[in-house]
Amino acid sequence: MKQKNLANCTCSYESCSKKGICCECVSYHLNKRQVPGCFFSESAEKTYDRSFEHFARLVTEKKI
Repeated sequence: MKQKNLANCTCSYESCSKKGICCECVSYHLNKRQVPGCFFSESAEKTYDRSFEHFARLVTEKKI
């Protein structure tokens, strides 16, 4: 399953131990009040700002 997930994973943080393990990734970020990188556009994801506030701002601006 991890290999299948990796084919679609857009996270640019290559050394992440949760890369391709979606449930662990979502749980990790939610515990930090963040959204996983795959919820963002490519350019927004590369800022590494995964905060709820950043995500909400991008949604409000119709950039996601």
